[in-house]
Amino acid sequence: MVLHWYNILTGAKLSEYHTGYRAFSKGLLEQLPLDKNSDDFMFDNQMLAQIIWFGHTIAEVSCPTKYFAEASSINFHRSVRYAFGCLFTALTFRLAKMPVITSKLFPRMP
Repeated sequence: MVLHWYNILTGAKLSEYHTGYRAFSKGLLEQLPLDKNSDDFMFDNQMLAQIIWFGHTIAEVSCPTKYFAEASSINFHRSVRYAFGCLFTALTFRLAKMPVITSKLFPRMP
């Protein structure tokens, strides 16, 4: 459900945002305001939104994933916070794009 709303709000068509399996060019990373991002689980989600914000394409590579108690480092409380954080990031993206608000995560392009 979060993914569906995230795609609607950002205009992306990604099948997942959460495995963390990504490859980026140095030039792309230097363009993003990464210092404005969270120091927690939200960092990668905010970075993906910034990539979309600056007009870059994100290609997906399938990655087999297994979820089980011993493999996860996020508890229920933090996972709920993460889900709401993802929605907040996407909503901030949309409102900045409209432009209804200004955001440090999504600066206006010159």
